[in-house]
Amino acid sequence: MALKETKKLDVNRHQLEIVIDGETFRNAIKEAYRKNAKKIAVPGFRKGKAPLNFVETYYGKEVFYEDALNLLYNDAVEGAIEESGLNVINDKMDFDLVSISKEDGVVFKVSVTTYPEIELSNYKGLKAERLAVKVEGAEVEAELNNMIQRNARMVSVEDRAAAKGDTVLIDYEGFVDGVAFAGGKAENQNLELGSGQFIPGFEEQIEGKNIGEEFDITVTFPTEYGAEELAGKEAVFKIKLHEIKFRELPVADDEFAKDVSEFDTLDELKADIEKKIFDRKTKASDEEVENDLVAQIVEGIKGEIPEAMFENRLNQSVEEFAYRLQMQGMNLETYLKYTNSSIEDFKKSFRPQAEQQVKFRLALEKIVELEGIKADEEAINEQYAKLAEGYGMEVDKVKAAIPASELEKDIAVGKAIDFIKENAVITEVVEKAEKAEKKPAAKKTTTTKKTTAKKTTTKKATEEKKAEEAAE
Repeated sequence: MALKETKKLDVNRHQLEIVIDGETFRNAIKEAYRKNAKKIAVPGFRKGKAPLNFVETYYGKEVFYEDALNLLYNDAVEGAIEESGLNVINDKMDFDLVSISKEDGVVFKVSVTTYPEIELSNYKGLKAERLAVKVEGAEVEAELNNMIQRNARMVSVEDRAAAKGDTVLIDYEGFVDGVAFAGGKAENQNLELGSGQFIPGFEEQIEGKNIGEEFDITVTFPTEYGAEELAGKEAVFKIKLHEIKFRELPVADDEFAKDVSEFDTLDELKADIEKKIFDRKTKASDEEVENDLVAQIVEGIKGEIPEAMFENRLNQSVEEFAYRLQMQGMNLETYLKYTNSSIEDFKKSFRPQAEQQVKFRLALEKIVELEGIKADEEAINEQYAKLAEGYGMEVDKVKAAIPASELEKDIAVGKAIDFIKENAVITEVVEKAEKAEKKPAAKKTTTTKKTTAKKTTTKKATEEKKAEEAAE
């Protein structure tokens, strides 16, 4: 099997003429015969016992041509692609049979799509603004208050009436025109007064009532209420109040700090909260810078990118989304029904994101090439170790599931992102100026950042999936 000729058909489209010699094809015919012999009936022979030459005489000499070619096709095409030196993407291949015979073998052509040749207008000295990070005291207090709220405990009330903010335990049954209606009855129902869980007027009329009281409240269902038979109707609910509880908030002091953290004092806890807020805001500020730089690079890409690359990335995004749904106990079909959308519309929503991901990935790979960026063995081993630790697997098993070449490329691409930031001119500002007119690239900025993160996630998801398969 050999590559006979390579011909350029169009931008990013090449045709390979491939030859399978007669001996190789004849051996494949024999293999196809062995695989199918048991199913073949020829007069004068028991089923499956007719020799190859009799089968060919009876059914025609071409009887096993298709099966034989199928046995050889993948290896022949892969070998021809490797021999051609073309960087082929995963896309539909057009097949054209030139000739086929048992004596001379097979000649066929396949048309393949190749990676585009792109140029970058600039990736060094890009300019961006980083928002200076500052943590206000109010932010620390707000976070501390959230911790206090999370650590509140419910305390039973015995000596007063129900009030807004309390949680009451009630039985109720609703009536319209003196007749009980479906869904209007419950026992031992917890309800936080003032939460707005029930229709307007319901919760307010429980306020001021005491444990053990039985009373009626009158409310009117909203005109836009979901159940048409109740919409706009006045209803009477018979209530029995069993229990009243309120949220008791802990006091913010040193003891509280000891209970909810590893710190001994409230001041230490506040300092830790401030640091975490600072780190979080710093990360967000850095991501905005990266987002801006990404947009500039994507905008400066020159070259014709095959539609197949966008389509492949688009399909991968949909698969990833479906996988995340599956982890949450839902499938894509159910999600589409729930959102009342078609798969076509759903895929369209991913299109801008997919385009940005493809363009940015191509740009990074070009920078890797231009700058000679490589992943050293230490970085590759560190990545293997992280994956092994994450899945509780032996490193050797992870290495068997994920080729080093895949990790090497991804690590190099990550280094390319660092290279862009290290060679950018980044100015720290207290406040970013509003742009008078937003260009399309500005819109890409937000999208690109998301896609950049997802691209990394995508690669990791692929690695994780392979690791999971190996673990199983």
